[in-house]
Amino acid sequence: MDELEALLEAVRKSAKYREVCTEVIRGIGAQELSKGRGFREAVKATKGKLHQVGAAYLAGRLSYGRWLEQLELASRTGQPGHVRAVCREAMRSHSSTRERLSILERFFAETLGPLAPISSVLDVACGLNPLAIPWMPLASSARYYGCEMYTDMAEFLNAALPLLGVHGTVEARDVTRSPPTVKADVALILKSLPCLEQVAPSSSARLLSEVRCDILLVTYPVHSLGGKGKGMLRNYEGQFWALVKGQGWSVKRLVFETELAFIVNKNPA
Repeated sequence: MDELEALLEAVRKSAKYREVCTEVIRGIGAQELSKGRGFREAVKATKGKLHQVGAAYLAGRLSYGRWLEQLELASRTGQPGHVRAVCREAMRSHSSTRERLSILERFFAETLGPLAPISSVLDVACGLNPLAIPWMPLASSARYYGCEMYTDMAEFLNAALPLLGVHGTVEARDVTRSPPTVKADVALILKSLPCLEQVAPSSSARLLSEVRCDILLVTYPVHSLGGKGKGMLRNYEGQFWALVKGQGWSVKRLVFETELAFIVNKNPA
């Protein structure tokens, strides 16, 4: 067994990282080993990076089985409000979606509303965001595709999509090294670019360029996980404009209480 495979095995012994996509662990591990670190140091650094970009956003062990049972019961009632209540509660378990709950209806009305009805969506590094489908202005026959670093989260979302009234798939994937190839009307890249840059520096530009969607909804957090601003809005806005400079894309900027949003048209008329 070579050193990288040994590192992968060592990291996956931890329950905290067992469900992380193999490609993500291998990519980060290869970076850490290339820095000339000893094996144990590289394992520790890999776990640290995985915590920063994934585990830090999760509220402990997630109740996938219970959520599916509740979604099934709620969907049988035929009452959209019951489904939304289950989704809201589940989204509290991931900091990214939890932060959006206070603006959820207005967020999707103002960002995606002008594009309605949307027939297909690609959700990059989606986390639990597909649970926000009941608030999205999707066509009745819409297809929803997602990419996520956790295999068990992807499995849960695949079971949840039909209960949310859409067809589609969510796959475990390292989007920094293998951007998704599916074509959709809109790509959602919600608060994920800073994390992707930690996994693979300079990957954001490649992702925005290669994703096969003319419309991108790109957002950034305006507060840290601890609730501090730290000049994040100004810094992230600068990073975004640097990414799209010279591309010839049209951009609309929106600012919400918890999120900075850009609606990008890669093929303006």
